[in-house]
Amino acid sequence: MLYIKVPDQNDSMSMLSINGIKYLLRFTYNEKYDYWSFGLYEEEEKPIIAMTRIVPNFPIFHAYTDTKLPDGIFGCISELDTVGRNAFINETAEFIYIPRVELEE
Repeated sequence: MLYIKVPDQNDSMSMLSINGIKYLLRFTYNEKYDYWSFGLYEEEEKPIIAMTRIVPNFPIFHAYTDTKLPDGIFGCISELDTVGRNAFINETAEFIYIPRVELEE
């Protein structure tokens, strides 16, 4: 399992390598409705899955089947019902990636 730090910015992009493939991760905070969104992009900033709302304890790309997605799941672990602006900073929520091989163990 990979723990991914969500930057303390309302909109950010960072790079992550999974199985030798580089991905851009985009985290965006919606101030009006107090929630975070997550998007996954190819290294050249071409979207694989644009922005999807982060819901605690549910696989973010559950309904998506794009072959460019890494073989695993992204998600947010939290006891909160919704993940507000400071949840990642206060460590009341954690963003993770779990490779499929770990899910099968």
